[in-house]
Amino acid sequence: MHGSFAGGGYAGPRGFGDGRPGAGVWEAMEQLRTAFERRGGTRMGRGDVRAAVLALLAERPMHGYQIIQEIEERSGGAWKPSPGSVYPTLQLLADEGLISAEEANGRKTYALTEGGRAEADAADRQAPWLATSERESGFSALPKAGMELAQAAAQVGRTGSPEQVHQAVAALDEARRRLYSILAQD
Repeated sequence: MHGSFAGGGYAGPRGFGDGRPGAGVWEAMEQLRTAFERRGGTRMGRGDVRAAVLALLAERPMHGYQIIQEIEERSGGAWKPSPGSVYPTLQLLADEGLISAEEANGRKTYALTEGGRAEADAADRQAPWLATSERESGFSALPKAGMELAQAAAQVGRTGSPEQVHQAVAALDEARRRLYSILAQD
């Protein structure tokens, strides 16, 4: 981000804000979101999707959407595989005889077969979402925390009194200083 929250509101490189406290909070939030999105998400390989599906189905039968949600939740939001990677993997595992599908209420629920359980047990390696969390070393939590902070700032900007906006700006300035002090540590 090129600008910062200051006592007079956000005044970024494109002149966001009109001098009123909090006037450019929405623009600042959009810049923050864009900055985090540019970093890109964690892209996992096909083998990681396969390993994740086997690990989850070793716990209990699930449908495809549950598998996607579980991976996202367990990776702390760092990895959310697309349906375009999960469903073909499920089909491949079914073709290999490692999982079976049972349809109920218009949904397919997948479960490991004996062969699938043997393969899941033989894998004996760390679940891919844990490896993702370790690779990210906390980076996945940072965009989420930043967006939540920006949303809170936007709420204060929309509904807060001038004094509340002033307090929020002071809190954001302090947070910014503390973040930079983290980077300055050896």
